[in-house]
Amino acid sequence: MAQNLYTDLNDKRILVAGAGVTGIAAGRALVKRGSVVTLTDEKVTAVEGFSVVHPTAVDFSTFDLFLVSPGWREDHPLLVAARAAQVSLINEIDLAWSLKKPSQKWLGLTGTNGKTSTVELTAHMVRSGGFTALACGNVGTTVIEAVESSENYEYLVLELSSFQLHWLEDAHFVSSAILNIAADHIDWHGSFDAYAGDKISLLDKSNTAILNADDGEVVNRTQHWLGRKVFFSLDTPAPGELGIVEELLVDRAFVADPQEAAMISELVEVSPTVPHNVSNALAAAGLARTIGISHESIRKAITTFTPGKHRIEKVLEKDSITWINDSKATNPHAAAASIMSALSVIWIAGGLAKGATMGELVERVKSRVRVAILIGEDRDLIAGELQNRAPHIEIIKVESPHEYTRGGSDNSLMETVVMKAHQKVKAGDTVLLAPACASMDQFISYADRGDRFTQAVKKVINHEE
Repeated sequence: MAQNLYTDLNDKRILVAGAGVTGIAAGRALVKRGSVVTLTDEKVTAVEGFSVVHPTAVDFSTFDLFLVSPGWREDHPLLVAARAAQVSLINEIDLAWSLKKPSQKWLGLTGTNGKTSTVELTAHMVRSGGFTALACGNVGTTVIEAVESSENYEYLVLELSSFQLHWLEDAHFVSSAILNIAADHIDWHGSFDAYAGDKISLLDKSNTAILNADDGEVVNRTQHWLGRKVFFSLDTPAPGELGIVEELLVDRAFVADPQEAAMISELVEVSPTVPHNVSNALAAAGLARTIGISHESIRKAITTFTPGKHRIEKVLEKDSITWINDSKATNPHAAAASIMSALSVIWIAGGLAKGATMGELVERVKSRVRVAILIGEDRDLIAGELQNRAPHIEIIKVESPHEYTRGGSDNSLMETVVMKAHQKVKAGDTVLLAPACASMDQFISYADRGDRFTQAVKKVINHEE
């Protein structure tokens, strides 16, 4: 894709895939530049201000450009048809890059687990340093909305999914971080190598890479990249790295003398103080240091940061039992990190596995889990691995009650799950929703799943209506 596809949009006939938040925001940005925009969506039939066509009714002879939906695979019939008709493909993030003010700078971040809280922490650090900044992309605000905002942000911190990176060509980043790489979305990418390759491709669009030295895939797959690499880890850092010395997070990369170490923060100031969260704080600090944010400003941001909902969110602590909502743990890698931060776990898991396997996860966490309560389409996948690798773990499968419907007002599914957990808990247990799977088989989204769990805990355990 060439940058010149984005430079003259006036009178261009552009088909935009998807009539959701991103598609509509991109469509409005294009209309402002004189483009003639049509939306295509399988479910939405009307959007004010736009023509909408069903994908089966698209005639590519009437379009100059096709703005792809990042979630669509290469074999989607519309993408195949667009290529056959030689209609050029564009994407939302490269479009936003072409429309942003020249003074605005971008930081990028990807990984299998921990992306959202880390981009939000990074943006908080940048703001603490006196700049205007926003976390956007695969979290909350779309990139095109952030660029079009009247706020005129000096920095955008982009959370980038493997899907978005697959299509990305033009955007460029002052620095980017890769938190970790583990099997996820294999059903979409076709193989782990393809998935990892799309993640690593972010570095080709970055000046500096902030990389997790504790993640073997990240280390091995970035060996041949020739840009500036700054590694972070939970060990004592070598010169040029970030890491941990005793009870301190320290910087030996962005200091005048790399033989010396500058304190970033105290370990206990990272909340919750669990390993993957500390690792993510180091990644965020690395990104912030690439644009000159002071150690003092970074420390202030760490001490005042509140993680978002659905990510190791404490719902209730009562009778020496802790109830945790980690609905955002939508893959085995994320679920493992969550489970390993507790000692005795009633584990609530299941949903859509997206092609992931569960054996490695079960092997890693089997010493921490007492009971597994399994829901969703792929619950038997988890159950099978538990039976094979950890027969001591009690398995409880919960079917959807007849009265429960996805997106409806009835919350009997999660209320049943919580009641089953309550019957099994002992003092000192953590009841943990860390599904290791996507949510769309039984819930609207991971947020809907987490909200329903929270509501059920408050109703069943704390008797709140």
